[in-house]
Amino acid sequence: MNAVVLAILVMVVLSLARVSVVFALIAASLVGGLYAGMPIGEIMSAFNDGLGNGATVAISYAVLGAFAVALSRSGVTELLSARAIGRLKLDEGIPHRKTIALTLLGALLAFSISSQNLIPVHIAFIPVLVPPLLKLMNHLKLDRRAVACVITFGITAPYMLLPVGFGSIFLHDILLANLNEAGASLGLSVTPGMVPTAMIVPIGGMALGLATAVLFSYRGKREYRDLDLAHGDESQVQAAGHLKPWQLGVLAIALGGTVATQLVTGSMVLGGIFGFAVLSVSGVFRWHEQDGIFTEGMRMMALVGFIMISASGFASVMQASGEVESLVTTSTALIGDNRGLAALIMLLVGLFITMGIGSSFSTIPIIASLYVPLAINFGFSPMATVALVGTAAALGDAGSPASDSTLGPTAGLNADGQHDHIWDSVVPTFLHYNIPLIAFGWLAAMTL
Repeated sequence: MNAVVLAILVMVVLSLARVSVVFALIAASLVGGLYAGMPIGEIMSAFNDGLGNGATVAISYAVLGAFAVALSRSGVTELLSARAIGRLKLDEGIPHRKTIALTLLGALLAFSISSQNLIPVHIAFIPVLVPPLLKLMNHLKLDRRAVACVITFGITAPYMLLPVGFGSIFLHDILLANLNEAGASLGLSVTPGMVPTAMIVPIGGMALGLATAVLFSYRGKREYRDLDLAHGDESQVQAAGHLKPWQLGVLAIALGGTVATQLVTGSMVLGGIFGFAVLSVSGVFRWHEQDGIFTEGMRMMALVGFIMISASGFASVMQASGEVESLVTTSTALIGDNRGLAALIMLLVGLFITMGIGSSFSTIPIIASLYVPLAINFGFSPMATVALVGTAAALGDAGSPASDSTLGPTAGLNADGQHDHIWDSVVPTFLHYNIPLIAFGWLAAMTL
């Protein structure tokens, strides 16, 4: 067995057994590295070298978590939720609950898509937008697994299809550039217009998975408790009772300023710090509480941050082992001259590679250099090659425990501790997105 495959299996099995994902990643790094013949010292050195790659996103989430808790502590989330629940009469058993739930899911989908293409803040909006909506979701009895599927679709599918914002970076700067670089000596030439066209069929599979998740798999009611996100000298209900109109204006400035600061500076950390600073001087909570609120917010996002950091270390070990190239080489020996089997094996190998690294942006250079010669050798067209490489990379974002596309929804939906990362985010997105991606990616490779 290949060391990468073994490591991924160890990580997945331990995670499904409800072992901490951080522990699972460290254990999988050790198992994979040792199986590849690496000394423990070399394994830990590679692991440590990779930790820094996840630190920036981790601290960003921690700061945004602090801002989210500060918003909650101000009482505005309680005020808005109570008004929405009252006006929509959600506690009176009205027959429009499903329509309201679908409208909310549609709004979250629109926000998620906008975060990739229109206002490219990526996953920064989740810890700020989603926690205030949890109480409303609770009264709708909305299954948070459906919400996780909606957000994951919204932050992955658009950049793989629309060449705007992060989509321009993924499709043109990374996918197109690496395909042409890897195929330059082999006669492969891919034009900018071919890339989004080739991804239409795989993204269609994801859209089918989204519809299945929302309309069938998780359409039923699920019970959650109303829990406060922050604790202080007074409850959120009490804080909402004495919010002044000018303070609501300050809250709006804090929200808008957080987004604007990130867009201008390109830093989620500075955006979160700006928002928290504005709230600190607004008087919506007592000055002596700010340290406790900031700490509480960072604690709320600590698990997500440590998973991101550990995942970067795991990916570093897998790349240092040299087993990624060996996995591709070994797999091609099983294919023979069967193009259909070749496409399927390439997608499955891509799944194992990207499940560990957890980022399509990071895995494209690795996959393209290995897959382009294979695709040309098996006679795949340039469009089919784009579909194979793009889909193989997307598999890591759509359903990996280490991907920010699954960690992001967990960060928001688990703000009150009632949403499990593996069983409520990763498993639903894997079933509804990775399986259709493999099927429709294979279809695209065989027909384009």
